Amino acid sequence: MASTFSGISTALSGLYAARRGLDVAGQNIANANTEGYSRQRLSLQSVGGSTVPAMYAIDPGIGNGVAVRGVDRLRSSFLEARARVEHTQNAYLTALREAYVRIEDVFAEPSDTSLQALLADFWAGWDDVANHPGDLAARSQLVQRGSVVADGLRAAYEGLNSQWRTLRTQTEAYVRDVNESAAAVAQLNQTIKRAEAAGMVVNELADERDMHLIKLAQLIGATAVWRDDGTVDVLVDGSTLVSGGSARQLEVVGAEQISDATSNPVVLRWADTKTPVTPGGALGAMSELLGEILPGFAAALDEVAATLADTVNAQHMVGYDVDGGTGRPFFTGNTASTIAVAVTEREVAVASAPGTVDGSNAAKLAELGKLTDGADALYRKLVVDLGVAALATNRRAEIQAQVTANVDAARLAEAGVNLDEEMINLLASQRAYEAAARVLTTVDSMLDTLINRTGLVGR
Repeated sequence: MASTFSGISTALSGLYAARRGLDVAGQNIANANTEGYSRQRLSLQSVGGSTVPAMYAIDPGIGNGVAVRGVDRLRSSFLEARARVEHTQNAYLTALREAYVRIEDVFAEPSDTSLQALLADFWAGWDDVANHPGDLAARSQLVQRGSVVADGLRAAYEGLNSQWRTLRTQTEAYVRDVNESAAAVAQLNQTIKRAEAAGMVVNELADERDMHLIKLAQLIGATAVWRDDGTVDVLVDGSTLVSGGSARQLEVVGAEQISDATSNPVVLRWADTKTPVTPGGALGAMSELLGEILPGFAAALDEVAATLADTVNAQHMVGYDVDGGTGRPFFTGNTASTIAVAVTEREVAVASAPGTVDGSNAAKLAELGKLTDGADALYRKLVVDLGVAALATNRRAEIQAQVTANVDAARLAEAGVNLDEEMINLLASQRAYEAAARVLTTVDSMLDTLINRTGLVGR
C-alpha cells in the first residue's frame, strides 16, 4: 500500500520538474540570438506504481510523480544533412560567380577603353596612314595606338595573373581553416564522448560541432557520418578527414604563377599520404579557377596576342618604310605578357615598293581587322565565352541561393528559438511549480493534523 508520505514525494518530483522546465526555458531565451544554438525541450516521464506483485501489498494505481528523462535538442538530422549538401553547392557557385565578376572587370567589355575598342583604333590608324602615307604624324599616331594595344594585352594578362595569385593565397587560407575546423571537430568528439558516458548533457557542444560541420561542407564539401558513441566521422572525397578524436591534415602544392599552372598544376592533397583530393564547396571552385578557368582565359589571350603579332608582322615585313627598309616586324613577342611595338614612325612599312610613298601595304594591314580568324575574331570569341559562362554561373548561383535559403528557413523553424513559445513554456512551468508547491503545502497540512491532532477529541 502506498505510504502516507508518498504525496510529499510526488509533489516534490513536480517541483523538481517544473524548476528544470524554468531553467530550460531561460536557457532558450538567453540564447535566442546565439548563432548555431538549437532550442531545447525538457523530456518528462511519469513515474508509475510498483509492477511487482507482493502479498499484502496493494498499489493504488495513481503513480509516484514525474521524472526528468533528459533535455532534448530539437534539431532534425535530415535537415542538417540536407543543409550541408546545399551549402556545399552554394559555396561552390558563389565562389565561381564572384570570380567571373572579377574576370569581367579585367576585360571591361564593352567600354571605350576595352581591348576591343583599342583594336578598332589600331586598325583605323592603318587606314589613316594609308590615306596619308607621307605624314609622319599619322605614322606616329599609329605606333602609339599599337603600343596601347600591346599595353592593353599585357594589362589584361596581368589582371588575370593577379587574380590567380590572389586565389592561390586564398586557397591556402581555406585549407588552414579546414585543418583548424577538422581539429576542432576531433576535440569536440572526444569531449562529447566522455560527457555522454558520464550522463551529462552535451547539447551546446553538439551545436558547436554542427557549426564546424557546416563550415567544412562550405569549404571543401565534407560529409558526416554519426557513430553510436556520439562521435562524428567527417569524409572528404571518400576519405576520412576526422575519425573519432583524430584529424588528418590537408596541404596545397603546385605553381605560384599562372604561367606555370599547366605544367605544374595546383593540387590539394593529404599531408600524410600525398594523395590528391578532389574537393567540393569553395575549394572545389578554387581548384577549377586555378587549374582550368583562369589559365584557359590566359591562354586565349595569348592566342589573341600571337595571332595579332603573326598576322601584322607577316604583312608588315613585305612592305617598305620611309627609308626603303623592309623585312622588319611591327611587333615583338607573341604572348600577351611580352608583346610590344618594335618600330618607330619612320620604320612603319606602308608602301608596297621601295622609293614610293603609296599606302597600299598599310591598306592591306587595315583589312586584317576583318579576318574571320584574326585577332579581333578570337578576342570576340573570348569575350562571348566569358559572358556565357558568367551568365550561366550567375543563374545557377541565384537558384542555389534560394534553395539554400529555403533549407535554412526550415532548419530555423525546427531548431530556432521562438520567444513567444518560450514565454508560454515559461509561464506553464511557473504555474506547474506553484501548483506542486501548493500540493506539498496541502500534504504537509494533512500530516500535521494526523500527527499532532489525532487523539485530542474528548480531552
